[in-house]
Amino acid sequence: MKNTRNEHDFLGELDIPNEMYYGIQTFRAKKNFNITGITLMNEKGLIKSLGQVKKAAALANRDCGVLDPKIADAICFACDQVIDGKFDDQFVSDLIQGGAGTSVNMNANEVIANIALEYLGHEKGAYQYVHPNNHVNCSQSTNDAYPTAVRLALYYKLNTFCTILKRLEDAFALKGREFEEVLKMGRTQLQDAVPMTLGQEFHGFATTIGEDIQRLREVQSLLLEVNMGATAIGTKVNAPEDYPELCVRYLAKETRLPLLLSPDLIEATSDTGAFVLAMGTLKRTAVKVSKICNDLRLLSSGPRTGLNEINLPPCQPGSSIMPGKVNPVIPEVVNQTCFYVIGQDVTVTMAAEAGQLQLNVMEPVIGFALFTSLEYLGNSINTLVDKCVTGITANKEHCAKLVMNSIGIVTQLNPILGYETCASIAGEALLSGKNIHEIVVLERKLISQEKWNEIYAMDNLIHPKLIIS
Repeated sequence: MKNTRNEHDFLGELDIPNEMYYGIQTFRAKKNFNITGITLMNEKGLIKSLGQVKKAAALANRDCGVLDPKIADAICFACDQVIDGKFDDQFVSDLIQGGAGTSVNMNANEVIANIALEYLGHEKGAYQYVHPNNHVNCSQSTNDAYPTAVRLALYYKLNTFCTILKRLEDAFALKGREFEEVLKMGRTQLQDAVPMTLGQEFHGFATTIGEDIQRLREVQSLLLEVNMGATAIGTKVNAPEDYPELCVRYLAKETRLPLLLSPDLIEATSDTGAFVLAMGTLKRTAVKVSKICNDLRLLSSGPRTGLNEINLPPCQPGSSIMPGKVNPVIPEVVNQTCFYVIGQDVTVTMAAEAGQLQLNVMEPVIGFALFTSLEYLGNSINTLVDKCVTGITANKEHCAKLVMNSIGIVTQLNPILGYETCASIAGEALLSGKNIHEIVVLERKLISQEKWNEIYAMDNLIHPKLIIS
């Protein structure tokens, strides 16, 4: 038995290994686009989405009378196999490729056709019975099937990512409650400002992450509008009457998502605005997460010559030359991942802008940027939760000492003594090294010890009330 089969396209003929379910066009793409080494099989959500798109198209084509029910049944069987992940290793196209996603689309068409052929009792490559283009790709173009599959895959991936973000929000909220009695100095421009608690600081981290989960959920809903049935440019060429509406209904049923057919298929086929907004929102998340990691590194700096307000869990020795040095490696690696995501926003922006006329040919790199950003940032956030945030401890006594020795606490005296007097107290403290209590209560006797105790009570420092006399 031959271990290869001969396939042809309009460029010529090639021998394809018999064990491969993909065909000649995928084979060419594999040779042409060895770019990232990250292939379709690395994005299982996209493979699943391609199977769902092709299944919905087959059912709609059957109902419209343009696809033999027997062939449609075989295609649906094959799509179910793909959706279940049984042929992931056959999806070998590089995620960055020329052709606006044609290689990905044909990879799916060929794999599904050959699974269907075996289901019907034929050999792989017997395309006269089930053809990748004529049957699996019936009433479709790469230009509607590929972006629809990408949208579905991104929707699924955003579900996973938001779940990961929720873990981070919850971890910070838990630390916020744990540290609610830890008095510390707030800082602006890296200088002493006014007191707060470490719990308030960590609760703020939780709140800002929660806000981004909401923003990502909002942009996720924009991915539910699809252009199936648009075919090449949105005119529905080669698609039967009522096919677009029927296809989207079947796809909604298959995915259990409230999918909508775009009201303007011309516009939808060339527009990548939803991807731009999704990437921009993800960049916003990366900026916030990176800022928080900067704060964690600052708060744990030292330990003896820095702020040293918190302790990060030690993960590994920090230096090849300095014994005992432990670095904040987890926040550092998250920072670097965030930088990657921020850069990918530029990639998506430029790719969206570079689309010409009725199609954006740069959609593969848009998908690649979004998929990898969600994957890498999600991995780094899980690492941040598991190896850093949950193990953070507070140096409570040190934090309180920093507060009471700070010049910044003179701000609480503004309503009683006035700004000018407080400024002179701050200046004297700065020059003399004395603390505010010494100058105000013991030396200048501007307020009594009782009043001092009232103003600088823990509760009043955390939730300050206006005290004017």
